Amino acid sequence: MSQTPAPAATPLSDAEYHAQTRALLDRIEALIDRWLDEDVIDIDSHRSGGLLELSFPGGSKIVLNTQPPLQELWLAARGGGFHFRHVDGRWLDTKTSVEFLDVLSEQGSAQAGKALDFSA
Repeated sequence: MSQTPAPAATPLSDAEYHAQTRALLDRIEALIDRWLDEDVIDIDSHRSGGLLELSFPGGSKIVLNTQPPLQELWLAARGGGFHFRHVDGRWLDTKTSVEFLDVLSEQGSAQAGKALDFSA
């Protein structure tokens, strides 16, 4: 993975930030629902406002959390904590510039014990 810090965030209005993060969390929930319907994996999701908790088989969790004051999106997983900022239409890790859905796929796959692609 790249170790290049993400460039400066693209300024968003509060409404744009909320719309962007809501759409991303909606997309993740819809994908998990599809995986449940297709018997790919049994991930339980629970959403409360800007927080989405994913519970994996075996009891591990990934927590996705919006951070409106910073206009960031945070991901907490067994493999660590990651902060993302919006740069030119993409959510990039503030330390590595890796895209959010790529990190979620990597961390989710590690916790699921099977390959998961959240960018699908």
